[in-house]
Amino acid sequence: WFCFDNLSSIFDRMYLKVCAKVDMNEFSGSGRQILCCGGSNLGFVLTPLNWLKSTTVRKTGENLPGILPHYHSLSKIGRVNWNRSVANMTNIEGTPAVNISETRNKSEQILKKYQSAKVNESATSSSDESASLQIGKQLSELQFESTFTDKLPGDTETKNFTRQVQGAVYSFISPTDPKVDCQTARIPPEYSTQLPEQKMLAWSESAASLLDLSSNQGSTDLALRVFSGQELLPGMKPYAQCYGGHQFGSWAGQLGDGRAINLGEIVNASGQRWELQLKGAGKTPYSRFADGRAVLRSSLREFLCSEAMAALGVPTTRALSLVLSGAGVIRDMFYSGDPKLEPGAIVCRMAPSFIRFGTFQLPVSRGDSDLLKKIADYSISMHYPELEKYSESIDDCENRYVMFLREVIRKNAEMVAAWQTIGFVHGVMNTDNMSILGLTIDYGPYGFLDEYDPKYTPNTTDMPGLRYCYSRQPTIVLWNLLQLAQALVPLTGVPAAEAALNEYQGIYDSIVTERWRRKLGFQTWKEKEDQGLLDELFVQMEADKVDF
Repeated sequence: WFCFDNLSSIFDRMYLKVCAKVDMNEFSGSGRQILCCGGSNLGFVLTPLNWLKSTTVRKTGENLPGILPHYHSLSKIGRVNWNRSVANMTNIEGTPAVNISETRNKSEQILKKYQSAKVNESATSSSDESASLQIGKQLSELQFESTFTDKLPGDTETKNFTRQVQGAVYSFISPTDPKVDCQTARIPPEYSTQLPEQKMLAWSESAASLLDLSSNQGSTDLALRVFSGQELLPGMKPYAQCYGGHQFGSWAGQLGDGRAINLGEIVNASGQRWELQLKGAGKTPYSRFADGRAVLRSSLREFLCSEAMAALGVPTTRALSLVLSGAGVIRDMFYSGDPKLEPGAIVCRMAPSFIRFGTFQLPVSRGDSDLLKKIADYSISMHYPELEKYSESIDDCENRYVMFLREVIRKNAEMVAAWQTIGFVHGVMNTDNMSILGLTIDYGPYGFLDEYDPKYTPNTTDMPGLRYCYSRQPTIVLWNLLQLAQALVPLTGVPAAEAALNEYQGIYDSIVTERWRRKLGFQTWKEKEDQGLLDELFVQMEADKVDF
């Protein structure tokens, strides 16, 4: 910890948070400014507070709203002395830093003071800028909303048993303590194994920053209790969503969140809405014959890939936490009739919305046009508010529902174009696994191309037909969009829905071509010549089994 005599002045005048002892590699390319001093792996960081929650890397010298430009342009009030050691480093005002070994308590007191303080609104020119300068929150300080349950009809039955839910898009249900239904007793003693204790196995500070959480919140006892499903925070209204879907091309009827429980929504300082969801937190009315739990291996895969895809710039849900539940779950890993006890786990997923194509399909399959409209209106008002200026009239070929469909088409074209150019194969692209925000959702039997094989599928149940193999993903997205469009026809009309679907191929081709151009390092793209070159490249890669 570093503590300056005039830390208050720095906060008031520059809105800087002072940090120290950071691994330089962790901040590479993160948009934070690193001032090196006293060693290659030790850094002194000046982080503008309205960058703390930002994922945008700003160019050197670019002016930031409401505060000073980068440290390169701080000559008006003095520069950091780059040549001092850590202990003697001077701050921007030129005052020597207090000796670190003597001031730990003082620095913690000052930091605590500013963590609890609100940034004075008069210090910025707008309330938006003021909000962006707030210091990170404690987990207990999060303010939860639940617009999904407040604005949409829910299940009137409160008991937790498997059933068909009519006229509703959710059922209230709370997570259960994993140890309550630990499945160890179902295994003969000779096959029983020692289970690891419950603990927070992984925490994404990057995802946590989207909730305005301060660092290290994942290491608290409260985080373990909340994200293992043992405790609810004030404002949480947990529920499971009701939806249907096509699975492997066939209508499956009601599906729903069989092992996912939504906790609530957070609106961060930038106005972004994030919904939190526990996967593997217990049974719901939609669990059917399943147990509502998840094993460590699949949960770990979801946590890792969610965050990796986000880092690669692919539209995706996020993973905040991975908790080792401390309870056993029985699974037949290879479907060989030899089930085994495995350690259970719970992932906390995050997304602006978990509404799927199947959320629209189910009410239409039941002839419930009123519920369809309520879901569409909610989706537009919460996630596409710019479309509310359009009319609702079905006679208008550009009404808000048509424009909504067009936006969903565009976003999903962007998503699958990103998949294709990084070699990602989802493996189970059912309509209940398709997001209205074009997010990669429900990481199950996914995989990545190793040697280039356009027929590759990571899903063993898909191997006979290869419906969801790598080369077919763009076409499957279009097929899924067709199912959504059919569900929306009562609001859009057939001609407008068809016209919107006909735009998909052109949108996808434009996006994926640009991504291939960048991936190959071409400065320009000549449609015939370069597309032919790309096609020939794939032919040669497949023949030679070249690593993608």
